[in-house]
Amino acid sequence: MKRGNFITFEGTEGVGKSTQLKHAENWLRSHDIDVVVTREPGGTPLAENIRELLLAPRDEQVVDLTELLLIFAARAQHLNTLILPELNAGRWVLCDRFTDATYAYQGGGRGVSRKQIAILENLVQDALRPDHVILLDAPVEVGMARARKRGELDRFERETVAFFERIRSTYRERAVCWPERYHVLDAAQSIEAVTESLSRTLQSILDVHVADS
Repeated sequence: MKRGNFITFEGTEGVGKSTQLKHAENWLRSHDIDVVVTREPGGTPLAENIRELLLAPRDEQVVDLTELLLIFAARAQHLNTLILPELNAGRWVLCDRFTDATYAYQGGGRGVSRKQIAILENLVQDALRPDHVILLDAPVEVGMARARKRGELDRFERETVAFFERIRSTYRERAVCWPERYHVLDAAQSIEAVTESLSRTLQSILDVHVADS
């Protein structure tokens, strides 16, 4: 059985990942693709517990290395108990964030060494990388204005504009470095326009998948 496609959705806060992820799920199902939707950090009961630790606002400063190790601990659990079994069963996995987010948030945002991230990436994932990355890109001020409308902000959403500018810059740099797997969508557009762009992207991914079958 051919392995399923692993597609991740990335971007800074408020760019509409949840909305577009739901559209992708519905679009693929309408084209007879068996889809599993998950998220990071999280995706399994244990990984969701780690997510709560990571996102909860707290008085104690979270050391950058602690944050990084917790993220990869959750990822190891998620990968081995959900993502890999589903992919190996031929299902497509759609994931809200993955390791590209670690390079953007912890690498770009926090300034953690990319070499350290790469060491953990190889340890936890071996050769596995997303087949496709849907990057929803919008100016930071646009995304943060949307995020504030959702309600109380989590520990990451309370960071500075400069923090998110570094994250956005890192995502855009990675898209340039890996154009074969990155699909950059203008998330500053209306939801309908972004959805239309995503549908075209999914069609191109599906066409390649069918051609390779």
